[in-house]
Amino acid sequence: MDNGGGSSEAAAQPLEWKFSQVFGERTAGEEVQEVDIISAIEFDKSGDHLATGDRGGRVVLFERTDTRDNGGQRRDLEMMDYSMSRHPEFRYKTEFQSHEPEFDYLKSLEIEEKINKIRWCQSANSALYLLSTNDKTIKLWKVQEKKVKKVFDWNVHPEKAAGNGPIFGSHVSAIPKSYMANGGCGERNFGCASNDSSFPPGGVSSLRLPVVVTSQETNLVAGCRRIYAHAHDYHINSISNNSDGETFISADDLRINLWNLEISNQSFNIVDVKPANMEDLTEVITSAEFHPTHCNMLAYSSSKGSIRLIDMRQSALCDTHSKLFEEQEAPGTRSFFTEIIASISDIKFARNGRHILSRDYMTLKLWDINMDSGPVATFQVHEHLRPKLCDLYENDSIFDKFECCLSGDGGRVATGSYSNLFRVFGCSEGSAESTTLEASKNPMRRQVQTPSRPSRPLGSLSGVVRRGMFTHIQLLCIFIQALTKLTSIG
Repeated sequence: MDNGGGSSEAAAQPLEWKFSQVFGERTAGEEVQEVDIISAIEFDKSGDHLATGDRGGRVVLFERTDTRDNGGQRRDLEMMDYSMSRHPEFRYKTEFQSHEPEFDYLKSLEIEEKINKIRWCQSANSALYLLSTNDKTIKLWKVQEKKVKKVFDWNVHPEKAAGNGPIFGSHVSAIPKSYMANGGCGERNFGCASNDSSFPPGGVSSLRLPVVVTSQETNLVAGCRRIYAHAHDYHINSISNNSDGETFISADDLRINLWNLEISNQSFNIVDVKPANMEDLTEVITSAEFHPTHCNMLAYSSSKGSIRLIDMRQSALCDTHSKLFEEQEAPGTRSFFTEIIASISDIKFARNGRHILSRDYMTLKLWDINMDSGPVATFQVHEHLRPKLCDLYENDSIFDKFECCLSGDGGRVATGSYSNLFRVFGCSEGSAESTTLEASKNPMRRQVQTPSRPSRPLGSLSGVVRRGMFTHIQLLCIFIQALTKLTSIG
């Protein structure tokens, strides 16, 4: 199988997982606040920046620091067999409030501020751009360093201008005192704090214009450049940037809209699965993503376990698909839970665009876009929970959503599970790698190949990492995955 450039020999060797870094670690006895739970996380394409969004509507950015210390990009240093002194390191960069709670008065509906998805856009002029969305509104943010401007050469001392309050951020220049024709002095201090006595008796013959000077100090500033709103009747579950760098899509349960990054008041509906009679509705859209290199192609998944590949060149409204990927049921295996556990919660394209990775409740599936007869590989994630599907249905855990990802070389796939566990599988030819790890400072502590039961009682599963919620311990997992991704590139 073509894995996008990675060698099958290297991919066949299991990875050694070590603790790398963690942000937001709780102190003993500290309670996790609802607004601090991480709900979205995304690396940019270079791996140098990481963005997280939480249930409080905030976006926090981190940046890599080890490339600066080593004097070059890690990828370039690895190609030169440069010895890395330590693991990749990230540090806090900045944060900003992306969304606020809103209320839709027409529908009497509260719109929470929780960040559902974050996607990085192409950077320009040393500025970072990213899209963030809650259930209804998408925003384009620009983060850049701006030099601090200061005001010099005031006619009065800032500390003496008590009538209007102190002038913060100003600076009185150290220029020689200028004596005026009437004997006054522009730099003279007077004991009275009022504005009237800040000038000498008789006034002044001339006034200096204050000078605004740009200093060498810089501050990170996040500004909202565009707001894309009022285009979705249902909750947004996906956003995806196009490879052309100009457009992106947003998807809810029944529609997919195409946007231009520069136009916020207009979008084009390209997929609409809403039937004329809602009683005839049999499936909904669960995830959508653009092809990584072909700007005319995108894929979306459904609650029935199918993936549709569409070509926007065929028609303006893509009611028909170019290819349909779904796995046929084995005879006699259908049950009450079959359709529920078949619902796909996330799809991802491989970097080379050849394969699609999908995640349903029980499995990970890898699809070849040139072969629609069935998946080329299926990885069992929750097979040990199959005897407990009735209990999972009773406490709604069977509807939990899990995301998935591929490594940079396409040789491995990963997804999350319950109780801070995540699974890593080798998908290159001849690989039998299957590892269960705990997202903690000792990832190998709970390593098991086939867990026989969940590590928490099934009655409490509904409170464990539901629908993409992350705490600091899941963020640790992402940093470890980042290490794997970066060390596999070269």
